[in-house]
Amino acid sequence: MSREFDLLITNADVVTASDRFTCDIGVRDGKIAALGTELGTASTVVDAQGLLVLPGGVDAHCHLDQPMGFGVKMADDFRSGSRSAACGGTTTIIPFAAQAKGQSLRDAVTDYHQRANGKSAIDYAFHLIVSDPTEHVLQVELPELIAQGYTSFKVYMTYDDLKLSDGQILDVLHVAREAGALVMVHAENSDCITWLTKRLDEAGKTQPKFHATSRPQPVEREATHRAITFAELIDVPILIVHVSGSEAIEQIRWAHGRGQKIFAETCPQYLYLTEADLDQAGYEGAKCVCSPPPRDAQNQEAVWRGLANNVFAIFSSDHAPFSYEDERGKKLKGKEQKFQYIPNGIPGLETRLPLLFSAVSQGRIDLHQFVSLTSTHPAK
Repeated sequence: MSREFDLLITNADVVTASDRFTCDIGVRDGKIAALGTELGTASTVVDAQGLLVLPGGVDAHCHLDQPMGFGVKMADDFRSGSRSAACGGTTTIIPFAAQAKGQSLRDAVTDYHQRANGKSAIDYAFHLIVSDPTEHVLQVELPELIAQGYTSFKVYMTYDDLKLSDGQILDVLHVAREAGALVMVHAENSDCITWLTKRLDEAGKTQPKFHATSRPQPVEREATHRAITFAELIDVPILIVHVSGSEAIEQIRWAHGRGQKIFAETCPQYLYLTEADLDQAGYEGAKCVCSPPPRDAQNQEAVWRGLANNVFAIFSSDHAPFSYEDERGKKLKGKEQKFQYIPNGIPGLETRLPLLFSAVSQGRIDLHQFVSLTSTHPAK
């Protein structure tokens, strides 16, 4: 006897970004084919009575097997990273095909496909990282890639091997406007960070905790305002990624009040860590080094309020995994490093959804906001 569906989930308490209802879910060829009641038969039937059924998570900002240089290597490839994501309820990941300076953007995409091919346990897509926007990249490669479906890309205002000048950022935004793409911006002022880092180093203040000192809120606030200004000049939406505290949030609210389409993202580290976590005994604080760094408890609360008040459209992991003991990770070359040489990043693919769901349990956000932040908006 033929079956109408491969999988039938019955009595599901379904929650979307806007609705909640009880129904049966029919799955055929790996896709949801029907929502309703008395849908018929299936090869496998699962009774979801008393359980929530939510969309699979979409992690729209994570890093897997990304070429790093300087002897650094990420701890996750597509196989291990995608399995971690699946165990945490995420069914789609969007990591980055990163262009190195001097490299063709097309070659970066080809290389990243080779890294991913046949390894991922779940669905995946790519953002691009544009670090060398030559005339050929801007006029030929980037428009062609956008037309082929690579419709989002990231630019950096910091990191020597990735940062773009203001003029280069404007060039990239212009291409995005013409082609209908979305630019993600890592907003920190590189020159300020360099100036502060030099003085901390000269004073012998090089432990992991001083990573936060070298990247204070004004560094993020200024760059966020500058990115918003660039978006206004070009008249194009942008996404400010991994927003860490109140001062950047104020800039985003200011832009929203003026009618600008500025989208914002935050991450688990800004809800559950503070700068005190970088000040652990010995070298342990290196585990919490990321950029922007976690702030103090007041800023942590400001990020929570931003989630509840819809400042943020997206909640991503910014998963950037580096082993603590491996000589290619946090202890580069097997040694404890000055803060400015510690690979930046915290893992989070598996823990992103459970961490934020605890906020639903605590009444900080509701179920619909949870779905919007972790699935619906990232998918859009």
